[in-house]
Amino acid sequence: MGKDRAGLSWVPTLSKADGPLYLAIADALAADIAAGGLKEGTRLPPQRALASALGIDFTTVGRAYNEARARGLIEGRVGQGTYVRARRRNADRPSGGGLVDMSMNLPPLFDDPELVARMWGGIDALEREQGLDLLMRYQAIGGALPDRAAGAAWLRPRLGEVAAERVLVCPGAQGALLATVSMLAARGDVICAEALTYPGLRSLAAHLGIGLAGVAMDEHGLLPEAFEAACVKHRPKALYCNPTLHNPTTATLPLDRREAVVAIARRHGVAIVEDDAYGALPTQPVPPLAALAPELVYHVAGLAKCLSPALRVAYLIVPDAVSSVRLEGAIRATAGMASPLSAAIATRWIEAGTADAVLHAIRAETGRRQQIATGILSADRVVTDPEAFHLWLRLPSAWTRGAFGDRLRTAGISIVASDAFALAAPPEAVRLGLGAAETSVELERSLAVIADLLAQSPAVLNFVV
Repeated sequence: MGKDRAGLSWVPTLSKADGPLYLAIADALAADIAAGGLKEGTRLPPQRALASALGIDFTTVGRAYNEARARGLIEGRVGQGTYVRARRRNADRPSGGGLVDMSMNLPPLFDDPELVARMWGGIDALEREQGLDLLMRYQAIGGALPDRAAGAAWLRPRLGEVAAERVLVCPGAQGALLATVSMLAARGDVICAEALTYPGLRSLAAHLGIGLAGVAMDEHGLLPEAFEAACVKHRPKALYCNPTLHNPTTATLPLDRREAVVAIARRHGVAIVEDDAYGALPTQPVPPLAALAPELVYHVAGLAKCLSPALRVAYLIVPDAVSSVRLEGAIRATAGMASPLSAAIATRWIEAGTADAVLHAIRAETGRRQQIATGILSADRVVTDPEAFHLWLRLPSAWTRGAFGDRLRTAGISIVASDAFALAAPPEAVRLGLGAAETSVELERSLAVIADLLAQSPAVLNFVV
């Protein structure tokens, strides 16, 4: 880039790569901004002047500027021209002395300014595409058809072709679970779940007065024979499970067990609620239960763990039209509807390829953090998966989970003890979230404190006067 042609503030250096010329100009602009060659606030050349300098048609530059504006890279100022847009900066956060709250299971932050600009640009583009109607109108309870279609497209790599009519847009995974469980079971009924299960399900079941029957697990996930025994004993209305990168153990249920669980559910007439919160993270996923038994499974695919916790959008894939109508009624009764703005942002990101880019960035950063964690913590204590951004830490016999958590809190680190997940006797284990740390240095410091504590005896640390 430079001012060597016609004295312009910026002229891109274009490669001869395949693809539309306007995209090459927008990509060059993004690269120069990311490299620091174009500072925020820089006024860009008028479109006709840049077109003349490049020897191309004026409309091509116009399309390039529109693309860059949609990515959040530039902004137009009335009567003044087009300028490189100022980057949004994170608000100042209180210092934790380099230590972090590891109790929250968040996707890790990634360092990619251009991708961040694309994310914000996709939001800005909604004003031009949908206008005031998006902000000032109610929408269909189960989501507008374009948002349902985007959900189907997002899930296609895992579920195959799904009709948009089978997709309901819900206010987050918890909203989808509330609607589904309240439709399938009533007060006094029982549903089955893994012996270690999502705390949100426990809260939901307690609120609705529904019993939870724990299904025994091993290192690969729930045991099909234990599920069959629970079906005979409790006659449950449904099975809730988290079969991929299970929360909290990170276990992924093998295909043969998935097929066995589906066969058992069919024999006993038990619906399955598949919470696929982490299902997008594996690069080579095991087929979801909904792909094996679409007539039986209610598939909940939230975006919080694989895209953005701020969107609070989940796609609920239902077996048929009857259950779709019933679930729309449940959504209306419990939440009204998902936020149309959040759903529109998700749709924009999915259609523009931004969602795939964000998922790729989360996967890459997750891999880096897993390498840090496994390099610091003892392998015989850690249960995890390289594609998960949380891990399950089994404590030495000298430690109880309560004492271990208390000591970490005094050091400024929060974790989640097994009590939050257990439907029976809790094991001496805790969950650590690797995504909350803003930097690798923060994560390393916190894990070093944990590793040091594990190496000590609780008795050495006691001091009672």
